Amino acid sequence: MAIDEPTFDLLQDSVRRFVRERLVPAEDDVEELDEVPADIVDDMKSLGLFGLSIPEEFGGIGLSMSQECRLAHELGQTALAFRSVAGTNIGIGSQGILMDGTPDQKAEYLPRIASGELVMSFALTEPDAGSDAAAIGTRAVPDGDHYVLNGTKRYITNAPRAGAFTLMARTGEAGTRGISAFIVPATLPGITLGRPDRKMGQRGTKTCDVRLDDVRVPAHNIIGGTPGNGFRTAMKVLERGRLHLSALACGMAQRILDESVAYARSRRQFGSRIGDFQLVQAMLADSQAEMLAGWSLVQAAAARYDARPAGVRDPEVTMQASCAKMFTTEMVGRVADRGVQIHGGAGYMSEYKVERFYRDVRLLRLYEGTTQIQQLIIGRHLVA
Repeated sequence: MAIDEPTFDLLQDSVRRFVRERLVPAEDDVEELDEVPADIVDDMKSLGLFGLSIPEEFGGIGLSMSQECRLAHELGQTALAFRSVAGTNIGIGSQGILMDGTPDQKAEYLPRIASGELVMSFALTEPDAGSDAAAIGTRAVPDGDHYVLNGTKRYITNAPRAGAFTLMARTGEAGTRGISAFIVPATLPGITLGRPDRKMGQRGTKTCDVRLDDVRVPAHNIIGGTPGNGFRTAMKVLERGRLHLSALACGMAQRILDESVAYARSRRQFGSRIGDFQLVQAMLADSQAEMLAGWSLVQAAAARYDARPAGVRDPEVTMQASCAKMFTTEMVGRVADRGVQIHGGAGYMSEYKVERFYRDVRLLRLYEGTTQIQQLIIGRHLVA
């Protein structure tokens, strides 16, 4: 699945201009209002940003993983809230249906997801199940041609905007084999949303609890039609998502580095630009080298992802995706820290972008698998 390179180059140029001319100037408004303006969301839909990963036959653009990463790198160079608006449709919200859904499920949902008409959320995490995804307690009990769902999901991205959830619930025995993935329309009776979470950073992104009280979901809404495959679906979805987030981290590292270089060129102390001081140059050099190393790793892992036969699991790809997620999200934290340091006292002030980005990037090391979970995946692969 990919579009030809000349067409992709045109798309990338359009997204790059959109980021610089439309999104970057709106960053302060998003920070102040904690909301992405509706007209910008409409423009994102018009650009096709909600359907980047969905095949053309379902109304999307149909990018390869490598191409998707290149666009994620562009979108990473502005406030992360903008990418988050479409992020669940591009990745974790839609990919379970695309990878494992029945033909009817794909035909019913993917075109609306690709257009942005339907916003999807991915509901896995719970109050007592985060990194230990196999421990989820939300239950789905069969009742005729329906399942009755009860439980609570936590920190669900885009839940306040969602029209439906890709939701994991336990239909059988303890452990991974008892988990099923459901498509759960947000309008079903018994679904309530908690108040929006107040987060350290990433203002404009929307997360909250999702509570299910005797929610009746048709049995044919099990992704793939067969219960018990939900954990496998979730892991495949997260593997792809980790590459996307890694590219996003590299894009944000580039933006922070650009801000730091601009400040180092303009700020003067002791009669000279601070960029002429070797210790400042050393911090810039470390950020540049780490950013390039991370971006090279992402591109290599994405190329391997694209090269494997469709539907065939490659443990090396899983390991490399975890390497990319671990390295790049830790890397951008270091780049952000150096950015604040280069700005000095100004870097601690909210009117400078590095202060905001310093808070925003901290979340990248937590969601879709913490750094420590990536370490476990990589280590287990190496000693298997």
